[in-house]
Amino acid sequence: MTFRSLYLICLLLIPVLTFSQVTEVNPPDYIKTIAFRGDTRESQLPILKLEDYVILEFDALNGDEEDFYYKIEHFNFDWTPSILVKSEYMDGFDNQRIRNYENSLNTYQIYSHYKLTIPNLQTKRLKVSGNYLLSVFNDDDELVFSRKFMIYEDKANVGVSIKRSRDVQFIEEKQRVDIVISSNEMQLNNPKQNVRTLVIQNNNLNTAISNLKPQYTIGNKLIYKYDTESSFWGGNEYLYFENKDVRAANIGVQQVDLQDLYHNYLFANTERAGKPYTYNPDINGNYLVTNIDADNPNIEADYVWVHFSLIANEALKDKSIYIYGNFNNYAIDESTKMIYDEYNQVFTNALLLKQGFYNYKYVIVNNSDDIEEGAISGNYYQTENNYKVIVYYRDLGARYDKIIGLGEGSSVNISN
Repeated sequence: MTFRSLYLICLLLIPVLTFSQVTEVNPPDYIKTIAFRGDTRESQLPILKLEDYVILEFDALNGDEEDFYYKIEHFNFDWTPSILVKSEYMDGFDNQRIRNYENSLNTYQIYSHYKLTIPNLQTKRLKVSGNYLLSVFNDDDELVFSRKFMIYEDKANVGVSIKRSRDVQFIEEKQRVDIVISSNEMQLNNPKQNVRTLVIQNNNLNTAISNLKPQYTIGNKLIYKYDTESSFWGGNEYLYFENKDVRAANIGVQQVDLQDLYHNYLFANTERAGKPYTYNPDINGNYLVTNIDADNPNIEADYVWVHFSLIANEALKDKSIYIYGNFNNYAIDESTKMIYDEYNQVFTNALLLKQGFYNYKYVIVNNSDDIEEGAISGNYYQTENNYKVIVYYRDLGARYDKIIGLGEGSSVNISN
């Protein structure tokens, strides 16, 4: 191969490398309990106002007290890198060491708890709205994990209402999101090209619906009243357990055992699809670290092996079933895969989790890697789900996608 042909191949590859969409990287086994939030108790996917702070917390279970560093990058609506240089979106510096950490106290599992708050003395301010990625690296500059977050400017009003599906086939199973966007502060020019939306159910980017176009306008209002395009499966309320006292059986915990660490055995779950809907209050897949005997659960809550079990029927035996929830940012990997026990006809798995209150459900991953959330839990229009609508805007000649508004709604008041 000549130098000229090699050069041409490199030129062809550069756009692919430059404009590829970024995805979140999940952590290795020794990094646990990543909590990423703004000023709320929700522990993943911060969506915060410009000038607000964002907090990242996580535990390292290797006992090495190693150093971690963070970097912040700005992205377009579609999660391709924006053309802004760092000084245009950040006041201060990143690639700094996470200086705030504490070691665990009175726990069987030794760990170090790290906490990063932005803004801080080094990273003084994030100056523009839009999509951001926070990446954590180790001493060898190896990527450990990354998390997405969004910053918005409050320049548009975003009305969100949740309706039942108009499609008779799915009227009992789906929920649709109606949106009304208006602004008294700015003119939304050419909205079908310049305004983009992202609709998120329960802070889960895996199932988000992106880039809906306004169907029509009334005055300065953009109206979105889609049926299928803005519909989500209703799902079911999450299952849950609480083990803030590891020494005694608690909500959802059937049996407790102490070996090298505490082991909590949950009550066996059964398939809920096809059964009548039952209201069961949850926190929409989230989790909360807590310890009944601790002043500071961040370093005094212990790690526990939590044993899950799902009673199998004939239809489930050959399926790939996973434990699903915000405890690991809805990631599907080998650690959450259920193992089928032929003798007892039950699926089982054990996860090392920090003490607290956890929501979870079981999902099926099919051969094309699609996640079927309702295959085991069922889909019901009555299910209480949280929805967020993020509005992006890039005017003619602008160099990045602003986020100009955030709307939120709940299906607790779902209507026809």
